[in-house]
Amino acid sequence: MTTTGFSTTGLRRRHDVLARHVDSGKIPGVVALVSRGGGEPHVETIGSMRHDGGPAVQRDTIFRMASTSKPVSIAAAMVLLDECRLRLDDTVEQWLPELADRQVLRQITSEVDDTVPAKRPITVRDVLTSTFGLGMDMTMIGTPIMAALFEQGITPNLPVPMPEPDEWVRRLGTLPLMNQPGERWQYQISSDLVGVLVSRVTGQPYDEFLQERVFGPLGMKDTGFWVPGDQLHRLPPMYAPDPATGEFHVWDEAEGGRHSKPPAFAGGGGGLNSTADDYHAYFRMLLNHGVHQGERILSKPAAALMTTNRLTAEQQVAREALARGNVHISFGQGQHGGWGLGMAVRTYRGDYAPVGQFGWDGGSGTSTYADPVNDLVGVLLTQVGATVPSATQLTLDFWTTLYQAID
Repeated sequence: MTTTGFSTTGLRRRHDVLARHVDSGKIPGVVALVSRGGGEPHVETIGSMRHDGGPAVQRDTIFRMASTSKPVSIAAAMVLLDECRLRLDDTVEQWLPELADRQVLRQITSEVDDTVPAKRPITVRDVLTSTFGLGMDMTMIGTPIMAALFEQGITPNLPVPMPEPDEWVRRLGTLPLMNQPGERWQYQISSDLVGVLVSRVTGQPYDEFLQERVFGPLGMKDTGFWVPGDQLHRLPPMYAPDPATGEFHVWDEAEGGRHSKPPAFAGGGGGLNSTADDYHAYFRMLLNHGVHQGERILSKPAAALMTTNRLTAEQQVAREALARGNVHISFGQGQHGGWGLGMAVRTYRGDYAPVGQFGWDGGSGTSTYADPVNDLVGVLLTQVGATVPSATQLTLDFWTTLYQAID
């Protein structure tokens, strides 16, 4: 038995599996942090900052968090709910008039002008639960609405940068909804919309509000939407290997790259950079029901709302079908069942993790979950995008070996 709540044998096995991924040449470097209870985190750093070598990754190496931003960026909205500056069933049009009087596609495959009126307005609850009516659905590539979403430049990771928030929501308002408000869980766009909503309610830029009310109080000193110049040496390049050949291509360099200056659009759906320790502080706060080192960041009910399933049985069926139907695209990631606010919540035991585990993964090779059953936080960070299976397979092996190591 070790003092950290993991067995020595289990941690050794986990190290060997992680090292095997780095030794394969498919993962340049990895930072892996695990903790149980109030114990000191166990951190491993293996490999280097670059595919061709270079400095070793460190515990404080900064990574692009991609979609692992979602569970963290949602906290800004929870602060506003706690302060009664937002209510779950407020309609959003008072702050987002661009989204008033929505039209909804007659069918998901309809032309964008073949619509019916929305049955009701969009509410704050719809936005926070990712059910407001628009989202990224990779099973619908080729439909007119998905083409329109890409054309408008309101989804991240396109060759064109996303516009500033007011222009972004104006473009969003020109599109019909895919589904009636509150009807169906959909990915990504709601997480970015949360940021615009927060800034409209507060009159503050979204990133400033997050810094002031979440990152600062939690001591998340290396978390933000860009990396200052004097810290860029801590940010490795982001790789998107060729899906056909596996050849490494740099998708984003640190110097002069997408994260080297403040973005026009600070997107809660995927824009954060952070470290293992910063993310550990955040997820440990959620396990502590909103408290960090004796200071309350969020109310206990707010933390509970975020980290328990918010989907109806009908919405669950559609979300599970989407995840299972996409398993070949996601390389096996996404089999969780439920969704809380900004994050997945496991509602069935589909792998080694128990029901109740919450968190999410990022397409840049990041994964963070907390598990109230075992009082456990795990953070896995690398710099390889999900164009190939390697980063997802590393993630899956990290969680499998972590659960085996519990003493």
